Amino acid sequence: MTEGQGILSLSIKEISSLYTAYMPFIGNGGLFIPTSRQYSIGDEVFLVIALVDESERLGIAGSVVWTTPVGATGTRTPGIGVQFADQDNGQAKSRIEALLGAKLASSNPTHTM
Repeated sequence: MTEGQGILSLSIKEISSLYTAYMPFIGNGGLFIPTSRQYSIGDEVFLVIALVDESERLGIAGSVVWTTPVGATGTRTPGIGVQFADQDNGQAKSRIEALLGAKLASSNPTHTM
C-alpha cells in the first residue's frame, strides 16, 4: 500500500483478505485500510484499489469512519475504515459483494468486527 495527500492505493489479492477488510455494516459499504498514518474521523480520502484477479482498478472517494491506532489493545491491525461516498452509487459495494459471494455470511472475525 502507498499513501500520500489523502490518496490510498491498495492491492487485495485474496478473497480472504477482501473479506477481512470489507465493512458491509457501513452505509454504501466500506473497507478497512491498514496504515500507521494518523487520520481523524471525517477525513476525506480517495482509494485506488486492485481487487483479487481483476485488472481494472477501482477509484473510490470516501471518508474515514473508523480508526484503529498503532498500539491498540490485542493484536488489532492499525488502520482506518473508509466509507464509500454517495457518488459511487453503490458500484464498489456491489462489485466487492459479488466477489465475496457466500463468504459474506461468514462469522469469521474481520479487522473491524
